Amino acid sequence: MIELRNVSKVYPNGARGLDRIDLQIDDGEFVVIVGLSGAGKSTFLRSINRLHEISEGEIMINGNSITKARGNELYRIRRDIGMIFQNFNLVRRSSVMRNVLSGRVGYHSTLKMLLGLFSKQDKALAMDALKRVNIAEKAYIRADQLSGGQQQRVSIARALAQEAKVILADEPVASLDPITTKQVMDDLLRINQELHITMVVNLHSVDLAKAYASRIIGLNKGKVVFDGKAAEATDEVFASIYGNQNHEQTTKQIGVAK
Repeated sequence: MIELRNVSKVYPNGARGLDRIDLQIDDGEFVVIVGLSGAGKSTFLRSINRLHEISEGEIMINGNSITKARGNELYRIRRDIGMIFQNFNLVRRSSVMRNVLSGRVGYHSTLKMLLGLFSKQDKALAMDALKRVNIAEKAYIRADQLSGGQQQRVSIARALAQEAKVILADEPVASLDPITTKQVMDDLLRINQELHITMVVNLHSVDLAKAYASRIIGLNKGKVVFDGKAAEATDEVFASIYGNQNHEQTTKQIGVAK
């Protein structure tokens, strides 16, 4: 379970990335965060695993405060949180297998990782993860030889090899074509349903949010302006999230089929 208690993020210039957010995300949910660029989606996501430090409030992960955690405690909490980035964040000159095995870094010493001393169990976990996203046959080729969609599947496999209990995905399909987007989103949904891994995903597309989320959270200027089931997110709700008085223009820009 993830819990945000009165969480705010204020940048040095005074801008509020997050504004007094209180909410709870339960185990096994598939949550999609929507909102305009600059609404606070990435700040929200990166605050959960402390890639961003919040200015006030507290974030709890399974009953442990990641906000207050230090040293080994912070390391252990982060080990349970996988992160998927828009730009894949792979070592492009390394093999697919080596990239997936980097998800095991939280379980071994730095020296062991630098020397590439992975156990048979580590390698089996990595191969199982690649099978789950249907690219096991690419295990021993370089990451830069893959398509964008395949590279994103490697990053998903890395989070699986990490044995993450929560996966945070920051615009994971923003740079992908429509067919590949569906494949990647199908992978994330299947993993959520089969492994009961909590998914928190930032998306620009309203259609994708409606199709895949069990719950949608709308952000506007760092504030939660909607929090409910996907079925409750009407076109009017999305218009309020995106803050555009011209509803027709808003829905065209964000992909709602009229």
